[in-house]
Amino acid sequence: MTKLRTLLENLEVTALRGSLETALDQEITALVYDSRKITKDCLFVCIEGANFDGHDAAAQAVSQGAAVLVVQKPVEVPQDSEVLILQAESTRYALAFLSAAWFGHPASKLTTIGITGTKGKTTSTYLVKSILENAGRKVGLVGTIEVIIGDTHIHAENTTPESYVLQSYLSRMVEEGCDTVVMEVSSQALMQHRSQGFVFDFGIFTNIEPDHIGPNEHASFEEYLHCKGLLFQQCRVGIVNGDDAHWRQVTEGRTCRLETYGLGEGCDIRATGLKLTNGNGKLGAAFHVSCGADGAESGEAMDFDAQIDMPGRFSVYNALTAIAICRHFRVSVPDMQKALLSAKVKGRIEPVKVSDEFTLLIDYAHNAMALESLLTTLKEYGHGRLVCVFGCGGNRSRLRRFEMGEVSGRLADLTVITSDNPRFEEPQAIIDDIVNGIQKTDGKHIEICDRKEAIAWAIDHGQPGDIIVLAGKGHEDYQEIRGVKHPMDERELIADILKERGISFSS
Repeated sequence: MTKLRTLLENLEVTALRGSLETALDQEITALVYDSRKITKDCLFVCIEGANFDGHDAAAQAVSQGAAVLVVQKPVEVPQDSEVLILQAESTRYALAFLSAAWFGHPASKLTTIGITGTKGKTTSTYLVKSILENAGRKVGLVGTIEVIIGDTHIHAENTTPESYVLQSYLSRMVEEGCDTVVMEVSSQALMQHRSQGFVFDFGIFTNIEPDHIGPNEHASFEEYLHCKGLLFQQCRVGIVNGDDAHWRQVTEGRTCRLETYGLGEGCDIRATGLKLTNGNGKLGAAFHVSCGADGAESGEAMDFDAQIDMPGRFSVYNALTAIAICRHFRVSVPDMQKALLSAKVKGRIEPVKVSDEFTLLIDYAHNAMALESLLTTLKEYGHGRLVCVFGCGGNRSRLRRFEMGEVSGRLADLTVITSDNPRFEEPQAIIDDIVNGIQKTDGKHIEICDRKEAIAWAIDHGQPGDIIVLAGKGHEDYQEIRGVKHPMDERELIADILKERGISFSS
């Protein structure tokens, strides 16, 4: 239990009903924002959601014994109730600060790193975690794939969870002895104040592209830019990709100190001499990192060679993101070099060793923009054929299927069309739509509906120098068919395929 005055210490509210002053010493038994979890003497925060407005549950909350309601608009409750009703400008903003207080402000006991951007967030968080742990720190992670707290891995529902859930994770990290947390911060989370309630020690911007524009997301690219920029009004040190065309707009109105990284001459931390590497079934990049002592306002001067076993220019940007952060932690050059070379992110251009003669990668690219970026990157490498194995999800926009088919037909030498998550659609109907997209190009394709059979065919027909990419599933370990999620991890499928053929390889 926590006294009401403790929960409200960093929050401005106005009493619409009852006396706030006489209620400050009341013990609150629970902080609740889900009407299904209301308990006696709890504080219930009325949140407006996409499908349900918590304000409509105000009377229910009173009848079930809630002591305090926090609202952002008037509500109707029984006239004879003694409930205290407090109004805040935004109940989502209020929930973030109430949650931080409820869990004892765990962020103040951690070094906090928040990474935002259209692409690169997930890989960058894992790179930062890898480097800092190589240097002896204990790092928690909050991201699109999972939440990591010590040895516990929790499947993630959202890139950035609701503020109450986030604060509960931070509290558990403190209990587990973590000293640092690195987290992905989505534009939706920034817009909905999920990451409020504390100030980040470091806020990072990777890049921005026209994405997440539409119903229940952002009304325009300008709004998307604005929401990304909110991070730089909530951090002490901002670190941004100085090669991105929009970084000045994103950081407009910032309240933090600012540093830049990139490949361009004007950046504080630079990568030069970029060379793509391809050998022993692995694709990667080698580059030189430099930053003078006066090149940025704090952190170590740097001048060293680095290599990563992740392909493409965007992987170098992800590595630079991690380096720019970790220099503030005085991480040694050998620790950085070791961590960068060994880091691997599940489902993000993830290599799986099946042959010394060709390369097999797993990637989450599940829309046309991501697939085009991935295939364009892979085409930069000297290779035999570029083979793309992918499908599309059912009960989603059919336009995505046509677009992905056209992208793969244009960029891949061969496309193997298969099933993804058909959901309540017939897999062959989805495949037919993809074929319609491919037929706008001269690209070659085959159809193999069963995903394991499609992967087996690609492996069996791999030729020296080929790059084979399995796109769309990435970190997902299931296939959704008619409302049921069936276990299906592509790594396990590959292992079974190799075992059936008497081939032994470790990734």
